[in-house]
Amino acid sequence: MKAIGIIPARLGATRYPNKPMALIHGMPMVGHCYHRTRLTPGIDATYVATCDEEIAGYVRSIGGLAAMTSTSHTRATARTAEAMERIEVETGERADVVVMVQGDEPLISTEAIAETLDHFNDPAIEIVNIMSRLSTYEQFIDKNNVKVVVNRHNDALYFSREPIPSPWRGFENIPMYMQTGIIAFRHDALLRFNQMDETQLEQIESVDMNRVLETGGRIRMVLPQATTIGVDTPQELKDAEELMNDDPTLARYLTQ
Repeated sequence: MKAIGIIPARLGATRYPNKPMALIHGMPMVGHCYHRTRLTPGIDATYVATCDEEIAGYVRSIGGLAAMTSTSHTRATARTAEAMERIEVETGERADVVVMVQGDEPLISTEAIAETLDHFNDPAIEIVNIMSRLSTYEQFIDKNNVKVVVNRHNDALYFSREPIPSPWRGFENIPMYMQTGIIAFRHDALLRFNQMDETQLEQIESVDMNRVLETGGRIRMVLPQATTIGVDTPQELKDAEELMNDDPTLARYLTQ
């Protein structure tokens, strides 16, 4: 199975402009995402998909590969799909699986990315998404955190920016899971997804994976042991830098 990693990143995010180039331990956040993806066993090549020359120039300066994409994309999945097709044309090779690692996931572990690949041994699985556990009520009600509920097989039932399941009886004993920006697709599943129109629940929640569920698809959710957090605010950037102090993966690339 040929698997590639694609990291969609852009400077113009409305909630946190220039976020991919924000420094963590002196390295732009997108650099951490790139190195952690390329170091993952089973990932044959890693690309950063961007419409910004500043990001592309930085990635090339550290020996990475950049795929230039349209400025019109509003969804990371659309940018990833365009990059995948461009990469195929340029290399003449077709990936079986594409792992999308959002450029604001600097703490993602190589083990977590590799775990998504393991699930594709089941031919019925077409999409795998990593989730993480929320530990506080404040995190649970934060609309920047996309919550997810799963069935007994760890397949997603629904994604929401609201706290789900409902904490009306108290939140101490309910499963509080958050979607992360690491999503792996089989090649054709990504193309099909990108060709679909946005759906009502996707637009209401501003969560594109609801498109899959709303059209009868299946998403396998994975809960890795390692902690990962997405960065959406300057405070979360500080939190990520602090958590990275004890992360052994950092030493594998920061000194290179």
